[in-house]
Amino acid sequence: MSALRRAPDIVLDGTWEFRLLPYEQEWKRVEVPDLWTMREKADPPHYLNIAMPFDEVPPAIPEPNPTGVYRRTVDLTPPPGRRMILHIGAAEGHLSAIVNGHAVGTSTDSHLAAEFDITDAVTAGPNTIELEVAKWSEATYLEDQDHWWQSGLSRTVFLYSVPEVHLADVAVVADYEAGHGNLRVTVATAGLDHLHEVAWSVRITVLGRTETRTIAPRLVEPAFTPPLTDRSKRPEPLGIPDGFMDLLSMRAAGASIAEDLRPVAEHVMASREKAGTAVLTLDALEVPAWTAETPHLEDLLVQLVSPEGEVVDAARLRIGFRRARIEGRDLLVNGERVLIQGVNRHDVDPRTGRIISRDLMLAELSLLKRFNVNAIRTSHYPNDPDFLDLCDEIGFYVIDEADIEGHAFTTTLAHDPRYLPEFVERVSRMVLRDRNHPCVIVWSLGNETGYGPNHDAAAAWVRGVDPTRPLHYEGAIAHDWHAGHAASDLVCPMYPSFEALAAFSADPRADRPVILCEYAYSQGNSTGGLAEYWRLFESLPGLQGGFIWEFKDHALDPDGDGRYRYGGDFGDEPNDGITLLNGVVFPDLTPKPALYEARGLFSPIRLTSGAEEAKSGTLRIGNRQTFADLGAYELRLQVETEAGPVGAVTLAAPPAAPGAETTIELPPSIRALLGTALALTVAVHTRQDAVWAPAGTEISAHQITMPRPLPHLPRATGTTHAEVRHPLLRRAPQLSLWRALTDNDQSFALDNRFVRAGFFQLTPIDVRADGATTTIRYRAAFGDEVVHTRTVTVLDEGDYLLDEQVTLPDIGADALRVGMEFELADGFDLARWVGLGPWENYPDRRAAALLSALEGRIDELAVPYLKPQENGTRGEVTELRLSGPAGTVRTVHATPLHMNVSRYAVSELESTGHWWELQPSGKTVVHLDIAHRGVGTGLLGPDTRPAYRLSHPEYRWQWRLTLSAAG
Repeated sequence: MSALRRAPDIVLDGTWEFRLLPYEQEWKRVEVPDLWTMREKADPPHYLNIAMPFDEVPPAIPEPNPTGVYRRTVDLTPPPGRRMILHIGAAEGHLSAIVNGHAVGTSTDSHLAAEFDITDAVTAGPNTIELEVAKWSEATYLEDQDHWWQSGLSRTVFLYSVPEVHLADVAVVADYEAGHGNLRVTVATAGLDHLHEVAWSVRITVLGRTETRTIAPRLVEPAFTPPLTDRSKRPEPLGIPDGFMDLLSMRAAGASIAEDLRPVAEHVMASREKAGTAVLTLDALEVPAWTAETPHLEDLLVQLVSPEGEVVDAARLRIGFRRARIEGRDLLVNGERVLIQGVNRHDVDPRTGRIISRDLMLAELSLLKRFNVNAIRTSHYPNDPDFLDLCDEIGFYVIDEADIEGHAFTTTLAHDPRYLPEFVERVSRMVLRDRNHPCVIVWSLGNETGYGPNHDAAAAWVRGVDPTRPLHYEGAIAHDWHAGHAASDLVCPMYPSFEALAAFSADPRADRPVILCEYAYSQGNSTGGLAEYWRLFESLPGLQGGFIWEFKDHALDPDGDGRYRYGGDFGDEPNDGITLLNGVVFPDLTPKPALYEARGLFSPIRLTSGAEEAKSGTLRIGNRQTFADLGAYELRLQVETEAGPVGAVTLAAPPAAPGAETTIELPPSIRALLGTALALTVAVHTRQDAVWAPAGTEISAHQITMPRPLPHLPRATGTTHAEVRHPLLRRAPQLSLWRALTDNDQSFALDNRFVRAGFFQLTPIDVRADGATTTIRYRAAFGDEVVHTRTVTVLDEGDYLLDEQVTLPDIGADALRVGMEFELADGFDLARWVGLGPWENYPDRRAAALLSALEGRIDELAVPYLKPQENGTRGEVTELRLSGPAGTVRTVHATPLHMNVSRYAVSELESTGHWWELQPSGKTVVHLDIAHRGVGTGLLGPDTRPAYRLSHPEYRWQWRLTLSAAG
């Protein structure tokens, strides 16, 4: 493995012959890259999170062992004087390479390239290349990631050639300090390290400067002169000073050495370069620094020059000057503390599995950049080199993670000496390949494999080879955040509680930065509490951000029919079902509402002033960036009113320095509109075209909300009536305490709390009417009593005023919702509301939601979580208007309510396994809740905070319902 990227001479992607043993003997044609598990019925994808898909223990492997055999014939004319190399970008499984019947090598790491020198195996003319990929091997136990089990050739395959004497590797340290770059380039060659005298040289060119260095020769260690046996004449003195044999230990011990002996001591212990290498340095370079905010790259040309002056081999690299180090409790980039606004990212394409095109990589990274994500953890294996190239260019901080996860055997593998070479090899090959990428600021030893001496051995190797980057390994600190220093320079826990973070921040023993390797678990309708995490990160010492779990749902759609599938849908048994649906984007890269929440929290700006200052004509803005001013952005201001947005104005962002705060004067036209406004919206847009977004792209939106007068409902002076009836009502408003359970609602840790409350079933057991007031006593599923009292006033035809009171039983459990549900007749298309949006929001996930007059098609208000569940709610709604061919329905709320308008009843969502199984519907189901529980992250991590739970025994509110049929 090396950091050099060779261009292919012959690309072997495309049509190969294939057969899957032991299931078939006949050859078929397939297109490489290829994962046979995405198309072969005999060996489909299999999803498990922790358990292995077979009942064996390391290093035993199961039978049968599916083995894909790929075969291709290629015409070659081996170039004289050059070595022919076969490059396999990645093979998922145990790879054996065979050329013209000759076994040329094997490889076991499924996410790093394997290269084989096939010079002695190829001939002029047709050559047969056969790649055998066995699904299971002893190394399989180290690839037990939370992902689909897949098999095949997942990255590109090609041939290239190199001269007999060539560049073997180039290691670059592009350091940055005190406003200058310092460059150290270590060049290793092949074919020269046996020479005692070398006239070859290496030349580097960068930033308009050129440096040349001769390749170091082979040095023979000096030997002692044997004793003389000839005593026939007086021997000449060799000039060995008295005490010569003491010099080695004296110098090593730092002892005082006589002045006349110091030159001898320096010679005895002189540092010697490795044979066949050259080290070139350039200091005090005038060059901008690389950061994720300012990803400046430079071209570095490395040339190998023969004694005759001919350039025999060359490599071009894109390098960035930056320094990543830990000082005390801070991770610093170029001397500045950075906040890690990260996501965990797996390779996944719903059509091809883990075969990822460069176009998809660019699309993913562009989306993340537009949503202000600045860091990626390559969970849980090294990504394609093209991915890191793009991170260098676009600007992301990367934790590069080795392909080691032995989740099913966390107590054994890290201590098993049989696996020691595999641990060290997987980590070391990743480092050797990726160490020239400025985006990589931390190395990770893997994931969820316990902790043992195998990790310490790999860590020691990395510290010796690349001391310029910190190390990360969650297993080293999992049971004690103060431990594991040998393997982790970061405290990098998974899914910690808010209380644990606050306590550790205040602990005087804490001596490392805290960067959460996984947090804000986002399965289904989730990611509640993200703003609370960021309140801690931005206010407490030692806390520096983390990586959301995770970026993208892993559902597969091999047929391209839009029917995304999860564990068990391919007959894969046993399986972990929907656990892989935990992204902040859907499989097609459509952002979920949780990503919009992150976008707002991760924004480069923060509004720091309030309503009174805005009304007086000023706006204070803080620059959250660490290295860049706000010159790359413009601000688009508008005033939100109950009639809609007005007064749009575009301003250049103020020239606030990184981390600074500045004040701008609001245009008079904006100030004049604030008196009756709901809010002032400040949207942040880019000013220049970039590879990740065109100029004018919105990257966040913020608000200053104004004091909000609540709607005045008419006094109950009309005709009283105990019931609400109207042709537009298919079901009249009735009490609702249940939502289609989210994945978090069903967390093991919640111990069936909501089911035990029994609110999924409310049976009227006593109905009493007293004029306009009706009191209904309900029995919940397990006998607990709920009381709903309603007073109805008929204001006019189809116009009702409703006073609601709900009393819940004291059963020691909080509820999911308290509100009214009704269903309209068919014929409603549009919704308009005054409240939070435009995207779905919940009490503990609405820091980035915007208060406005909003509208949308009813069909588009739902969030189609692949496993149907509660979705689509918007909070702080004071007015709702539904319209369509059937007529108009309007509700007004004296107290802001949570609004949900859906085509599906709660029961339909709960009884359906996949969103695509829901049948198209024209009905309109409306929920208006006085209280609705937050979503939390209770499957893995903190539950909804107490402030966002429903723990009150009684709820009261008033609302108005007006129905008007068309015509």
